[in-house]
Amino acid sequence: MGSRSRGGGGRLLLLFLLSLLLLQWSVVSAAGGGGSGEPYVGVTIGTAVTNLLSPSDLAEFLRAQRITHVRLYDADPRLLSALASSGARAVVGAPNDGLLALGSSPATASAWVARRVLPYAGANSSSPGLITAIAVGDEVPTALPSALPVLLPAIQSLAAALAAANLSSIPVSTPLPFSVVLDPFPPSQAFFNQSLAKSFLLPLLSHLANTSAPLMLNLYPYYSMMQSNGVIPLDNALFKPLPPSLEMVDPNTLLHYTNVFDAMLDAVQVAVKNLNVTGGGVPVLVTETGWPSYGDRKAEPYATRDNADAYNSNLIKHVSDKPGTPMRPGAQASVYIYELFNEDLRPGPVSEANWGLFHGNGTPVYLLHVSGTGGVLANDTTDRTFCIASDDADEKAVQAAMDWACGPGRTDCTAIQPGQGCYEPNDVRSHASYAFDSYYQLQGKAAGSCYFQGVGMVTTTDPSHDSCIFPGSKLLSNVTKSDGANTTTSQTSDAEGSAIWRLRTGRETGFLFLLRWLLSLMVVFIITNSNFWT
Repeated sequence: MGSRSRGGGGRLLLLFLLSLLLLQWSVVSAAGGGGSGEPYVGVTIGTAVTNLLSPSDLAEFLRAQRITHVRLYDADPRLLSALASSGARAVVGAPNDGLLALGSSPATASAWVARRVLPYAGANSSSPGLITAIAVGDEVPTALPSALPVLLPAIQSLAAALAAANLSSIPVSTPLPFSVVLDPFPPSQAFFNQSLAKSFLLPLLSHLANTSAPLMLNLYPYYSMMQSNGVIPLDNALFKPLPPSLEMVDPNTLLHYTNVFDAMLDAVQVAVKNLNVTGGGVPVLVTETGWPSYGDRKAEPYATRDNADAYNSNLIKHVSDKPGTPMRPGAQASVYIYELFNEDLRPGPVSEANWGLFHGNGTPVYLLHVSGTGGVLANDTTDRTFCIASDDADEKAVQAAMDWACGPGRTDCTAIQPGQGCYEPNDVRSHASYAFDSYYQLQGKAAGSCYFQGVGMVTTTDPSHDSCIFPGSKLLSNVTKSDGANTTTSQTSDAEGSAIWRLRTGRETGFLFLLRWLLSLMVVFIITNSNFWT
């Protein structure tokens, strides 16, 4: 992520304020979507979403959020046509179920390129820079091991078809799971799974080196921490500073690792080096990484919004700073955050449906904190706080505290009654969080007003969701649709709410726009003079 100047000057301030009006946070590349090779942060887009935005609306949403790098798991012509006008650049996928045909027939690969790539990347297309890479399959060694024999032939056939179409500048690779690396901690002792090393990985890496294609990896510190049985500290997985005594030190290299992400990348580099790959180095592209915002409280206790916010915010800062890794300083890998939307239709553990930055309706799941990167503009800060029920608190104690808040505490708990906006999800902690925040805000966030006998906790992440707006949220206004019906907007910043509203209705009167603009100027002035984290 490229850094932007925060210097003074009336024109610069005006431009900054106008950008805040359009949106309050965005994911952009380090080079603004250019091809300079600068590291960037992109997002993946899954489609297992109820009422997924239409291709044209999705392209408009990406443009509004200034998301300029995306990874698609297919090469859907409708979506690619829509993206052509959004300014985004896309890694497109050839799904696992098509590997057999692509790997066994060069003619099929040529036809796939002609149909899925040429219209959007060829010299005669209207968007020659739209497709930046092709990801063949996804985690095939673990997801579909029976297709492994045809994976490299499929990659080679697609690369040959692109070269024949004068598109050899589009690299072809395959996203691998990090599990192909064994014994990754400490990084200096890592090696590839021996059953895959010589038969598949060495030929693959040699092909990638010879075609200047990256090694694509799906890399999740979340799972590494969960599987470490307490060996990896949570803060180390979240990029949070640790005391030197708690930092991971590789005993063989004496290199210090301040975060798990860098350690995993260096483990991959060591594993590649151990194979003596010919043809030069192989850069790494992290095609998936992220953190779930919700999960089963017992099986997935670290899947919380605060942790997801911390991981993704700190990841963006990390890529923006371009430090590289201890073994490769300055060689910073680009990453794709998994994922844009919560895929509520995905089966499996609770967390599977909760990796998104946004809900399917376009409202943010949580608000990123990325001070100073210039790429993602934070619209939340530590002086904007909420009170919620602690995740690890006893449920009976939470229920008792909620009963007090809604009774003797004189808190308005109407919103959590059946049929009201915050009734769902219908569970004690969700209802208690609303009641706690109501009391906390009513008391002016006074010291001790979020204690609730130890079951309350203060957070900087807005717990509002869908149509449920918590009392501490800054956006409690109604917007009037053209048919006269009043609809309460979801939680966003004032600026972002304006952008989302325009996306949904397709219209905004000049007076309302001017009013929102003036209000945004006032908010920014107040925030700027309160050390707002931007």
